[in-house]
Amino acid sequence: MELLTAVAVGALFGVAIFQLLRRNVVRSAIGLILLGNAVNLFLLSTGAYDGRAAAYAGELAQRSDALPQALVLTAIVISMGGLALAMAMLYIVSARYRTSDLDEITGLRY
Repeated sequence: MELLTAVAVGALFGVAIFQLLRRNVVRSAIGLILLGNAVNLFLLSTGAYDGRAAAYAGELAQRSDALPQALVLTAIVISMGGLALAMAMLYIVSARYRTSDLDEITGLRY
């Protein structure tokens, strides 16, 4: 199961970076969403897995670790705020320049 989780996190990171490097602003926003989901999945996978103690805790540790869950909850809230900001900027740029292609937008260089 750890291999499946590692492959899923790696695939999400790869697709997110690929989308972030595209010249289309909409695809970059989708890449930002995927990158946030990959980070959240990674943070959840570092916590207690299958009822065992967390990987960084000793044998006398408690069964589940609340720290990754709290970090993911905080990351979800912050990523939603960042996504709202990115979508607002995308709306303003697409309304002003009538395109979402970064090659055709020339006023953002300065």
